[in-house]
Amino acid sequence: MEFRLALIGFGVVGRGFTEILVRKQEYLQRKYGLKVKYVGICDIKYGSVVSHEGLDPAKALETVKSGGTLEKHLNGVKGLNALEFIELSNADVVVEATWTNLEVGEPGLTHIKKALNAGKHVITTNKGPIALAFKELDSLAKSKGVKLLFSGTVMSGTPSIRTLIRGLAGCYVSEVAGILNGTTNYILTKMEEGLSFNEALRDAQLRGYAEADPTMDVDAWDPAAKIVILANIAFGSDIKPKDVIREGIRNVTLDNIKDALRRGKRVKLVARAWIDDGGIRAKVTPEEVDVNSFFGQVGGTVNAVMYRTDSLGDVYLIGRGAGGEEAGQAVLADLIELTL
Repeated sequence: MEFRLALIGFGVVGRGFTEILVRKQEYLQRKYGLKVKYVGICDIKYGSVVSHEGLDPAKALETVKSGGTLEKHLNGVKGLNALEFIELSNADVVVEATWTNLEVGEPGLTHIKKALNAGKHVITTNKGPIALAFKELDSLAKSKGVKLLFSGTVMSGTPSIRTLIRGLAGCYVSEVAGILNGTTNYILTKMEEGLSFNEALRDAQLRGYAEADPTMDVDAWDPAAKIVILANIAFGSDIKPKDVIREGIRNVTLDNIKDALRRGKRVKLVARAWIDDGGIRAKVTPEEVDVNSFFGQVGGTVNAVMYRTDSLGDVYLIGRGAGGEEAGQAVLADLIELTL
């Protein structure tokens, strides 16, 4: 099956996905019958180009790598904003890989609505629209007879969402819990080695794990959005990030870490959502966990999740939760799902 694909966002995720497609194109065609024609790339930094005849993704990668712009080096209709780009493209699939905004979900939310309304499948790695408006977007996709796929929004390429939707189909899930932010997990791991919070944060920033403004991570907004996404899938709920009890790790001290270790515990930032008599509850808070427990063994930038089910008991998944290659793999897996 050949898909005409339009990509919005040619940053780390968009390029990571494109690199995988270029590298694996023969394998993907042989195993899945998957062929992809890029009919447009749109990026706020590198410009936008639409070509119904197709663009060369390898040339796009090389252009950006060498410091050029897409509009200067690729042929096609140029200078369109994202909404014009979606409208003009003849894409079957729009991949939305722009930045996350957890306040209003823009600009990704409008991009996704525009594409779905145009009858195009959408694959996104953008947490904002899914955390804030999943039910609305899911309903819109169904009404248009297209798919909305978003496996890269939680744990990146590690298939946390696909496991929940497909692997646990038919199971009653009563609780979801996870270490869903690699940056904070890395900081807490380094604090166990004797670094203060500020020293561990600086180390994470130098390694590229934390942004210059680390608010999304250390104040737990990122894992709050992720637990919302998982909870709404698991429970059929419609909670929002603002409904999550949220406490980050800024107030975790070296003394807290050392005291916990003396008692055979580790401090971890754990996101939880569960069903109780009052409805759906969700929180992200530092917790002490046994050092030999599943979460106690998850160190560094690794992510992990647990699903509590009736038929299978507790189901655990662990893997890398961020990075261009990892997010690109999530987009690829969603694209392959469209062929099934």
